[in-house]
Amino acid sequence: MDTETLEQVKRHFNVATEAMRAEFRTVVEAVAAQGEEFRREFAVVRGEIEEVKAMIRLSYAEIDRRFQALESEVGSLRARLERVEARIGG
Repeated sequence: MDTETLEQVKRHFNVATEAMRAEFRTVVEAVAAQGEEFRREFAVVRGEIEEVKAMIRLSYAEIDRRFQALESEVGSLRARLERVEARIGG
């Protein structure tokens, strides 16, 4: 291979290498941007999950409060029924 041909191959190789580097940088930048977008979206989703968890805790607290009130009412009704039965039976 003569010197001129070798120089042409080197230039072609350098041009191809620079083009690949440019494309690689573009891909790296796109991946970085996509990663940032995913991080932002993940933060939003995490916040929404925390809101849902808080609402569930409140719902369970309300259900527990109502259940305890019903248990108390049933206990009172049971005591009244026992007093009535004691009067009728005795």
